[in-house]
Amino acid sequence: MKFFFLRVLLALLAPQLSAFAGISVVNLSHYDLMQPDFGQMKAEGTVGVLHEATYPRFVVDEKYSSRQGAAVRAGLLWGAYHYANATDPVRQADHFLSAVESAWRRAEGTGRPNEILLVLDFEKNGHYPGGTMRIDQAVAFVERIRERTGVYPGLYSGEYRIRGIINSTGVSTIHKQVLARCWLWVANYHYEPRSIAPWGHWTMWQYTGDGVCDLPRSAYPKSVANIRNAERNIFRGSPDAVRAFWQEHGWRPGANVQ
Repeated sequence: MKFFFLRVLLALLAPQLSAFAGISVVNLSHYDLMQPDFGQMKAEGTVGVLHEATYPRFVVDEKYSSRQGAAVRAGLLWGAYHYANATDPVRQADHFLSAVESAWRRAEGTGRPNEILLVLDFEKNGHYPGGTMRIDQAVAFVERIRERTGVYPGLYSGEYRIRGIINSTGVSTIHKQVLARCWLWVANYHYEPRSIAPWGHWTMWQYTGDGVCDLPRSAYPKSVANIRNAERNIFRGSPDAVRAFWQEHGWRPGANVQ
């Protein structure tokens, strides 16, 4: 009898898992040395790509611009992230936007995205110069992005790191309120992230990276197209909801606020 109920439960959950896991977004950087097959990504169900645009100290990712055009021509949504350090956060934000806008303006026709989802990569910095960004610097960075573009960026971090930082005694209510205006992208390679105050829930979950993933491969694959160990993510919501989210939260460089 217990096996019967187990089969029923799995049958009920299977459509949810397959549909949920199918809302796939891939993130890339200059560390991915291959030429990604974006057409195959799209065919496999990927809806968008988030690519590193800038990293310390004030370096533009050399793969960003060409991959933007290839991904957009393949029909994928496009986003950009900045890997942060502990230097001047306003200068970092301005450099990030300058790099993203420059690549957007150089693009032509079908290689230019309608809107670009922006993200602050707020993880521990262990391999670039400049140290790790503090939470007050993260607040200054996202406020500068909002001031310049009219939208708050996403905030990326490991689940345990962001939970520990945001709930530490040294974090002010104001800092929490500002960061809560950012949508949340969390990494956890072992299980689905739990609710994290003050957000309530995550918008995007990075479930595998650098070949690490403890989840069932059938529902949570590590590879995509010609990338064997991809950085793969699940976006919360339906394909239509993801596109609507991109339109609402993305930046249109041609319509600058400042």
